[in-house]
Amino acid sequence: MSYKKSKNNDVRNELIAKYSHLVKQVVYRLAAEGHTAVETDDLIGYGTLGLIDAIEKFDPAKNVKFETYAALRIRGAIIDGLRKQDWFPRSLRQKSKRIGEAIELIEKKTGRPAKDEEIARYLNMPVDKLQTTMGDIHTFTVVSLDEQLSEFVSDPTLINMYGDDPEREAQKNELKRILAKAIDELQENERVIISLYYYDELTLKEIGQLLGISESRVSQLHTRALLKLKNKLGMIRNDLMEGETM
Repeated sequence: MSYKKSKNNDVRNELIAKYSHLVKQVVYRLAAEGHTAVETDDLIGYGTLGLIDAIEKFDPAKNVKFETYAALRIRGAIIDGLRKQDWFPRSLRQKSKRIGEAIELIEKKTGRPAKDEEIARYLNMPVDKLQTTMGDIHTFTVVSLDEQLSEFVSDPTLINMYGDDPEREAQKNELKRILAKAIDELQENERVIISLYYYDELTLKEIGQLLGISESRVSQLHTRALLKLKNKLGMIRNDLMEGETM
């Protein structure tokens, strides 16, 4: 990229136009499948700020593709924007926590995946209301999980970037260990969905087609997995804090 040396605004604007599609890709992946009530234009605005930040800070000498670096900066900027906007209603935050706890308790008791009917009965709500709520909290759960990861490392969205920094490398290894422990405790179908979504980067619709289930069902399972990860990360964090005080 020629902008690093020239710092020419015209070059920067050309790069913004050239890579604007990355912003839309991240926005549609995070928002369209998350059913968030936030306006798409707002998300694109946050993402564009992330793209500009990526253009300003990208170092071609590092062994990282610009597209990879920019996508993570864009996602981080969108999540920061959502967090600052405090867009998620307090009532849904509380429901998100209660659903996650219910799933964890039911599965510990039964030793198998919690059924929607069991979760709904535990929470004293109709099954269709539970399923609607799970859809509503999908994007929040992604953002909330990202916030929780940030309690372990200083910048989780950039953890896979410039790994020649010893401190960054140590953070990356610790995060991988924590995530591996949490993911390993998920049900098999949840692990498959997490892997296909985050590692193979399939959409919820594509995952549904691959597994032979509806997109809405994939969304429910994905949300459920994220809620469980969030709870598990919270427990791991508490264990670590208790260990530090001993």
